Amino acid sequence: MFSRREMLDLVLVNEQARGIVVRNLVTGEIESHGADAVVLCTGGYANVFFLSTNAMACNVTANYRAYQKGALFANPCFTQIHPTCIPVHGTYQSKLTLMSESLRNDGRVWVPKTAGDKRSPDQIPESDRDYFLERKYPSFGNLVPRDVASRNAKEQCDLGKGVGETGLAVYLDFRDAISRDGKDVIGQKYGNLFQMYEKITADDPYEKPMMIYPAVHYAMGGLWVDYNLMSTVPGLFVLGEANFSDHGANRLGASALMQGLADGYFVIPYTIGGYFAGAQLPKITTTQSEFTSAARKASDRTQRLLSINGKRTVDDFHRELGGILWEYCGMARNDEGLAKARTLIQSLRSEFWKNVKVPGVERDLNQSLERAGRVADFLEFGELMVIDALARRESCGGHFNEGFQTEENEALRDDDNFCHVAAWEYAGEGKDPQFHKEPLVFENVKLTQRSYK
Repeated sequence: MFSRREMLDLVLVNEQARGIVVRNLVTGEIESHGADAVVLCTGGYANVFFLSTNAMACNVTANYRAYQKGALFANPCFTQIHPTCIPVHGTYQSKLTLMSESLRNDGRVWVPKTAGDKRSPDQIPESDRDYFLERKYPSFGNLVPRDVASRNAKEQCDLGKGVGETGLAVYLDFRDAISRDGKDVIGQKYGNLFQMYEKITADDPYEKPMMIYPAVHYAMGGLWVDYNLMSTVPGLFVLGEANFSDHGANRLGASALMQGLADGYFVIPYTIGGYFAGAQLPKITTTQSEFTSAARKASDRTQRLLSINGKRTVDDFHRELGGILWEYCGMARNDEGLAKARTLIQSLRSEFWKNVKVPGVERDLNQSLERAGRVADFLEFGELMVIDALARRESCGGHFNEGFQTEENEALRDDDNFCHVAAWEYAGEGKDPQFHKEPLVFENVKLTQRSYK
């Protein structure tokens, strides 16, 4: 077990994945590790948005290195934006907190009917409240899918009806549930969540409605894998959120169980053995040229980051990138905004390599250097997300293009032309990636247009 390491490159020998290059996060040393196969379990890339519910260390670097070595990246623009999160409270916030979706079983989502109404919730009578999910979706009410709930919450805030100091929140109110079932029953269901919310916000949800707002939570896209969980690079297996396999445009429920446990316990122990049985795997050492070249490249990149000595911090660049993606490649997208986002990302990436400030040295514990490497990859990957979003000429799940919607402003799929996985192949620095299509074939389910009215 080699803990506190971060993968910086994938090593191919005879076009097979035979090892990795890592940086020791404590000493700063660049290390090489050889193997008969490589299994990536490096999680999702939601932190490309800067603010997300993910752990701070989650990044795209391992996946992106594999992509640069020939692994196809599938559906990168598919990200889940969760509707039930504690709202952003300040410019220098670094992480968001997810509240359970179970809260929408009993909580009612509402905003004031009048834009700019800043009265406290207890001063807003029932006649002045808009339970907008119940109004728009009477059959499902507050239990509409996450992407629908998120877009509608954003829409209300864009109309000036958002609540709280920032105006980027809606209420999740348990008053009626407490009145109906009693405080003890609601406490048995949600007591731990109410306690967590109160510790973070200093508001008691038993007495005052929660404030919630959508936040980036999960990456449905990831490296393309086959049914054996192997990527397009022989010997490179990808498990969990790092791959694309179990989700389409919407994240399925119980995904940690499904991907983490199913991939890890029930699939890879058997399929990797099949690869070993059929592959020619000559003996290798980490002193051969493929490893030394990859290690030198990783070290050179690290030195380049340290040598720039610019005037903007890594977090400053990351925050700006996240803002661009949130605004133009987030809950709702349009062609004009996506084209603008691509230009902005290219410009920001160019400035990053001229003006980023990375203090410290290479051979030491240096978290600024860690973040700099991750953000450099996010600046590359963010453009791939935008390219993918522009190529999908429909709306579906987490990908809502405003140019493709029904008369009721819901997502309008185009199953005749876009019922496929979009898998992108790296074509080299400065070149557009090559598009590959994997058709989706449904034998037992008939595709229909969603309606939650």
